[in-house]
Parts: sequence; C-alpha cells; structure tokens
Amino acid sequence: MLNLNFKMALMAQMAYLSGKEAKAKTNQYGIKGHKFFDHHGAQCHAFWNDEEYVLAFRGTEPNEITDFLADINVIPRDAMTCGLIHSGFRGELDKLWNDIVKHHGKGHQKKKLYITGHSLGAAMATIATSRFEETMKVEQLTTFGSPRVGTRKFVNAIETPHMRFVNNNDVVTKVPLWIMGYKHHGDLQYINFYGNICELT
Repeated sequence: MLNLNFKMALMAQMAYLSGKEAKAKTNQYGIKGHKFFDHHGAQCHAFWNDEEYVLAFRGTEPNEITDFLADINVIPRDAMTCGLIHSGFRGELDKLWNDIVKHHGKGHQKKKLYITGHSLGAAMATIATSRFEETMKVEQLTTFGSPRVGTRKFVNAIETPHMRFVNNNDVVTKVPLWIMGYKHHGDLQYINFYGNICELT
C-alpha cells in the first residue's frame, strides 16, 4: 500500500504525461480508470479505482506560452467561492472546470476525492479544492512547489487538509509577493537540502 503523500507525488508527476502515456502507466498503481482533460494548454488527469478519485493538474511547461501568460497575470480576481485569487491561475482552471465537474458527476461522487498538482498545477488544484468544498468533501489536497494562490480571505475559507510540500529554496513558492496580499495555505512540509522533510509552522 503506497503512502498517501507518495501516491499523490506520483500522480502529480504523471500529470506531465500525455493522455496516452499516463493511461499506459495506470496498471502500475492500482488505477482502474483514467481521463485526460486538455483545453487550450490547460491539462488535468483524473485517475480512479472503486474507492478513490484523484485529480492531478499539470504544472508549468517552459515551452507553453499559455502557461507563461497564466503565471504572470497576477491581478487578483474574484475566486467564485470566497476572497480573491490570482487571475492567471483561475483562468487556467476555468478552461477545464466544466468538463471536470461533468466527468466527476458520472458515478464518482461517492468515492473519496483527492486533488494534487505541482507548480501551476498546484495553484489550479488549490482553487479546484475550494470549489469542490462547496458541494462535497475533499479528503486531502497535496501540492508540490505551489505559488501563493489567493488572499487571506480565500485561504482562510479552505477547510480541506492540505499538505504543502516545498523543495528547499524553490523560488516558485515565493510568488506572487506577500506584499500584494497573496497568502499560502496548508501545512508546510519543507524538504531541506539533504532531502529530509521538516514540518514547519
């Protein structure tokens, strides 16, 4: 049985694969089903078995202009749930949101829901969690190298347990600047220079 955080790390890593590549790996991790969402550069994978449904959002790809534009669009925008969030991150999730909700609604509502992502994907995962919370329970949000996503009001409204992994001095986790009103959410799991995880407050 894989540790939950390790499993979420694998899913976040698989989010960088094409739909065909990810589907080919599903049997390795006890995954029975897979769905790839891809719309104008925004991508997400859904993985599931009889008990669990995982959404894994793809992070920034250096050669994707849409990712670059999303990352730099830092103007705060209505979160649609509570508070304000980064416009670019919301815009990327919005491209996929209707398809994700439609697919999840086709027989997956009673499964335990987990959400994960790395970098830009971590930001999208955080916003997706806040939206799902309005109608159902999210078991855990697990992010890797997440930038700051929203304002204090947005962050304080999220109730889902959130394991937020930060690798040493990853610069992505330091933007957008706190002076702009953006805050981090979740329980920080800091991975130090030696690869050890230190739980910080």
